[in-house]
Amino acid sequence: MPKVKPIVAATPEDLAGALGLSTTEAKEWQVQHSLLKHLKDITRKPRITHAEIAKRSGTSRTRVTATLNDDLEHVSTDLLIRILVSLGYRVKVSVVRSRTAA
Repeated sequence: MPKVKPIVAATPEDLAGALGLSTTEAKEWQVQHSLLKHLKDITRKPRITHAEIAKRSGTSRTRVTATLNDDLEHVSTDLLIRILVSLGYRVKVSVVRSRTAA
């Protein structure tokens, strides 16, 4: 079996490129992972159960558990926001013009 050389990405943009993501997909991925990081930090502190999070946010415990275990394959950004809001948090969005915009 040939040895596989690891891919090293210094920035999120480099990682997105290595994964073959478009610029738009890369930005969506960054937003989701940022929301997930905050959600994981929040759910560690008060020791709230996955079942309670699911009940508050109107989703299944299985989906909450998968999300908190980094499975974002079938998780939308709006679900992450809904979970955060159900836990008493507010999500602020900032829109700025890209330096590469025409």
